[in-house]
Amino acid sequence: MISKDLARELRDAGLQWEPHDGDRFIIPDRGLDHHVFSISEMTVDVRTVPGGRQIAFNGAVEWALDAIMEYEVIWLPSEAQLREQLGLTFRSLERDGETYRCEIAAQAKRETHEAASAADAYGRALLSVITADPDVFPRVVLDEL
Repeated sequence: MISKDLARELRDAGLQWEPHDGDRFIIPDRGLDHHVFSISEMTVDVRTVPGGRQIAFNGAVEWALDAIMEYEVIWLPSEAQLREQLGLTFRSLERDGETYRCEIAAQAKRETHEAASAADAYGRALLSVITADPDVFPRVVLDEL
């Protein structure tokens, strides 16, 4: 699973999230940072309300929280979701002992991002793409690269 700090960095950099069943998230700054929640039609679902999307907790009477706005939580994307977000910039993921290396490339630029987990290596690479000059790493990369 991606680290919570990196997930926060991705959110703050502008990573967009369309919540789906099975997605994981945390609720920061409310004493719940150590709990990981999952979207599930049975207990946690997403509702559209005036002002945005709301994540609602159904039947969770032990929590003093019925619902929270999506922008108040931090999405913890999976490895597959991170790789999908990298799109055609993704070149490879390799493991070298205890380190994972994710290589991305667009146009004439190549970068390698290292981390202790595959998810964090993908996340570091994605953060670079999101925050890069769009002329270097455009969000949509053509197949011909």
